[in-house]
Amino acid sequence: MTKSLIRKQAGLAVAIALAAMAVGCSPQPSAKAPVISDKVYTVTPASVKAVAGIVTGEVTELKVTERIEEGSGRIASPAKLTGKLILKNVSADQTVRLIGAKILYIDAQGQPIKLEDKRTEPTVKVASSYGPSERLDPGQDVTQDVDAEFPVEALKAKKLKEIRLELSYIPSPFKEEKLNFTVSIGGQ
Repeated sequence: MTKSLIRKQAGLAVAIALAAMAVGCSPQPSAKAPVISDKVYTVTPASVKAVAGIVTGEVTELKVTERIEEGSGRIASPAKLTGKLILKNVSADQTVRLIGAKILYIDAQGQPIKLEDKRTEPTVKVASSYGPSERLDPGQDVTQDVDAEFPVEALKAKKLKEIRLELSYIPSPFKEEKLNFTVSIGGQ
């Protein structure tokens, strides 16, 4: 073989390699990710007050949101109830130790509406992980975010009658007393 033939073959091999790289290694157009949008259901009224013994409660900014894949209508994220919960100790002489809170969704017949399989029962964390806010002295209040699973069945028209918050707390007497110590300095 002559040097010019070897050069032509080498040049041809390089050209083929470059063409293969250009065709085979170019990124393929990717499928578009589905667009997910929030479907928001209003809760009427969006703010409610209630009394349970020596604790008052108020929920505000209530709404139910589920995430839907546009086009297919597939549920990307099941419905959730969100809002704010404000608990206040209205007693003049008792401290309240908050234990926990559970949310129930009640239908028109007064029966709880069950959540679907593999969804956790809705609870509200009432104690803070960074301080003693599980204790409410007289007149004190605490605000918590509500972010709870919501049953699909309750989204049907005229199915949901009420949302119930079962609050667990321990009341105990609250007293402020003074201790006076008679002292002197340096034998005076």
